[in-house]
Amino acid sequence: MKVIELIAISALSISLGACSGLLFYPLKQHLRTPEAMGLKYQDVTVETSDGIKIHGWLLLAQGCLRGSVYFLHGNAENISTHIESVRWLPAQGYQVLLIDYRGFGVSEGEPGLPEVFLDIEAGFDWLLEHSENRPVFLFGQSIGASFGVYFAATNLKAREHLAGVISDSAFSSYYSIVRHATGNFWLTWPLQYPIAWAMNYPYNPIDVIEDIAPTPVLIVHGVNDATIAFAQALQLYRTARQPKTLLLTQEDHIRTFMAPENRQALLNFLHRLRTNCSIKP
Repeated sequence: MKVIELIAISALSISLGACSGLLFYPLKQHLRTPEAMGLKYQDVTVETSDGIKIHGWLLLAQGCLRGSVYFLHGNAENISTHIESVRWLPAQGYQVLLIDYRGFGVSEGEPGLPEVFLDIEAGFDWLLEHSENRPVFLFGQSIGASFGVYFAATNLKAREHLAGVISDSAFSSYYSIVRHATGNFWLTWPLQYPIAWAMNYPYNPIDVIEDIAPTPVLIVHGVNDATIAFAQALQLYRTARQPKTLLLTQEDHIRTFMAPENRQALLNFLHRLRTNCSIKP
């Protein structure tokens, strides 16, 4: 079943009084490890400010360390199924920290908002301490990109230390993505507006993205994305302040960096900022 249909069915559930954990579809079991993919890594465990232990993988850079990438995955499964999006970065000199939000993989707790931002904060603080004075970048995909934009714009330490933000396939607001999901599924179409209002969380990227400046932001989206329309990326780009870059590709949802030319575009973004700065003190 497509993610968009899962959101729609879950949205119907909330309208019928079901649980509120409808944005998240975690998988506990890791389906593969970095070691099985030929990648050097270390297991990372961090504790959030509310006492939840969060698990992640640090993919080690090959050769000289150019910088660190903090990767936030989408709303389903866990880091073992999203690692493909970043497995190529260590060969380019970037270490990558992937975390599982609470309730995903072997991380403790149950997923939810706003608690996910405590998970993101804990991982970010750990990565800053292990950045070796190299630039730190935040890279989110799908709902992870929406989380990342909000975190980068509202967390004081992120605003101070991030060298760049990459948003791949983000939605601009919870209202818009829920209305899109419910409006495109026959079972929930008649209820799209009341359900969207019921799920109108206050952590919308569109409301805060302009506050990421002066940190550079790269907004990426596939024009053939059937899950989150690329119009959402255009809204984010128009609202963001300079320095900003828009990369529209031909790929489907979170498939952009399967293509070599798009990987090179991301590397160009990282390399340019790497030469312009070291980690912000």
